[in-house]
Amino acid sequence: MTRYITLEEAKGLPFWRRPVALLFLMALAMPIAFNTWSALLNNFVIEVADFDGSDIGLLHTVREIPGFLAIGVIAILLFVREQVLGLVSLTLLGAATAITAYFPSMGGILTITMLSSIGFHYYETVNQSLQLQWLKIEDAPRMIGWLMAAGSLATLVAYLAIMALWETLNLSYNIVYMIGGGVTVLVAIIAMLAYPQFEAPTVQNKKMILRKRYWLYYALQFMSGARRQIFVVFAGFMMVERFGFDVHEITMLYLINLVANMLFAPLMGRAVGHFGERRTLTVEYVGLILVFLAYGGVYYLGWGVVIAATLYVLDHMFFALALALKTYFQKIADPADIAPTAAVAFTINHIAAVFLPVGLGLLWLVSPAAVFFLAAGMAAVSLMLSLLIPRHPAPGNETIFQRAVPQAAE
Repeated sequence: MTRYITLEEAKGLPFWRRPVALLFLMALAMPIAFNTWSALLNNFVIEVADFDGSDIGLLHTVREIPGFLAIGVIAILLFVREQVLGLVSLTLLGAATAITAYFPSMGGILTITMLSSIGFHYYETVNQSLQLQWLKIEDAPRMIGWLMAAGSLATLVAYLAIMALWETLNLSYNIVYMIGGGVTVLVAIIAMLAYPQFEAPTVQNKKMILRKRYWLYYALQFMSGARRQIFVVFAGFMMVERFGFDVHEITMLYLINLVANMLFAPLMGRAVGHFGERRTLTVEYVGLILVFLAYGGVYYLGWGVVIAATLYVLDHMFFALALALKTYFQKIADPADIAPTAAVAFTINHIAAVFLPVGLGLLWLVSPAAVFFLAAGMAAVSLMLSLLIPRHPAPGNETIFQRAVPQAAE
C-alpha cells in the first residue's frame, strides 16, 4: 500500500528520500531526454526530412499544443496525485524520445513530437507546482537556482557523450535517441518505487483558478511564452541553416550554455533572493532586448559566426533569470492556488506558442532579421510589465498599484 507522509514527517527520512531529493532527481532526469532530442533536432529534421523554416515552425507549433492544453492537468488531478502524474509524464517524455528516429517522415516526426510534448509539458506543470509547495518561500530562489544547475549538469553529461562519441563511433540518430530517452524512463521508474507520496501542507484547489489579483503574473507569463518561442525555434535553427553547424558543433554550443548555467544559475537564484524579482527581471529583459536586436544585426550587417554564437549563449543565460517569475507568484499566491494556477499559467504561457512558430516560420522565409526584431519588441513589453512588480510582493501587494491595499478582493 502506498504510504503518504507529510513534509514534516519527511524530515525523519534519509536525505536521499526526502522531497527535495526527489525534486533534484527529477531535475536530473528530464533534461537528459528533452535536451538529447533538442540537440539533434535541427540536424535530424534537415538531413532526414528536408525541413525548411516553415516546416520547423509547424513542428514547434505542434510541440506547443500540449502546453496550451496544460490546463487539463487540473482535471487529471481529480483522480491522480501530482507526484504520480509528474513521474508518469516523465516516463512518457523519455519513451517518446527513445523512438523518435523510428519515424523519419513529416507525419511521424509530428506525431512523436506531440507525444513527447505531452510528457514534457505535463511534467513541467506539475514540477513547478511541487517546487513552490515543497520549498519554503525564503529558500525557493536559492533552491530553484540549484535545481536549474542540476538539470544543466545532467544535460552536460549527455552533450559531452554526444560530442565525444558521435563521430568517433559513427553513432546514428536512433542510438542516441534510444539511450537518452531510455535513461529518463529508468530514472522515473526508480523514483516511483523509491519514494513515498508526500503530502504538502495545504490541500490544493481542484478547479480552474483565475484571480484578478494575479493579472500581472498572467501577463508576464504570456509575454514570456511568446518571446521564448523565437529563441527555442529560430536561434538554434539559424546556427544550422545560416552557418552550417553540424551535430557536434551545435552540441558544443549547447555545452557552453550548460557550463554557464551550472556556474550562474545558483548565483542568479541568490540574486533574486537578494535584489528581488523586479530588479532581476528588469536586468533580464533589458539584456534580451539588446541580444535580439543584435541577432537582427547578424543578418543585416553580416556579422560572423563568433558573434552569433556569443549572442546565443548570452540569450540562454538571460532566460535563466526567469526563475524570478516563479518566486514572484509564490509570494503573492494563496497556497491552495499553486497547483491549479501552475496549469493555468502554462496554458497562458503557450497561447502565443500555438500560432507564433508557423507565422514566424513564414516570416523567416522573407526576413529572418524581422523575426528577431519582433522578439526585441516583445522583450520591451515584458520590461514595462516587470516595472509594475512591487519591491516586496505579497498577497494584497501584487503590483505597484496596490501598495495601500491590505488584501485584494477577488
